[in-house]
Amino acid sequence: MDQNKVQMFMATSGSKFPPACLMTIKELLDKMDESRYPIVLAMPYKDPSIMLIISILIGHFGIDRMMIGEVGLGVAKLLTCGGLGIWTIVDWFLIMDKTREYNYREFLKVAM
Repeated sequence: MDQNKVQMFMATSGSKFPPACLMTIKELLDKMDESRYPIVLAMPYKDPSIMLIISILIGHFGIDRMMIGEVGLGVAKLLTCGGLGIWTIVDWFLIMDKTREYNYREFLKVAM
C-alpha cells in the first residue's frame, strides 16, 4: 500500500490502539491490498478518552463494557450496581486500555 496512506492512518488513528501493537498495524497496512484500505478507514474505532468519560458518567450501568463488546460483563456490572461501586472505580483505570484492545481486535478482523 502507498506509504502516505499508511502514515496518514497511523497519525490519525494511532492513539486508538495499544502502543505495543502499532508496529504490527503498520506492517499489516504495508502488506494490505489497496481495495481494503477504505474499509479500514471506515471502521468505527472507539476513542479511549470518550470511553473514559462514558465510564465516569454512566459506567455503573455497565454501558462502557457493553460498548467494547463485553456484553456479559456489562450485564453483570449492571445487575451488581457496578460491583457496589468498586468495579466502577476499577474500570475508570482500565477502560482506556480495554478500548484500545477492542479497536485492535476490530482492526485485525478487517486486516486479516
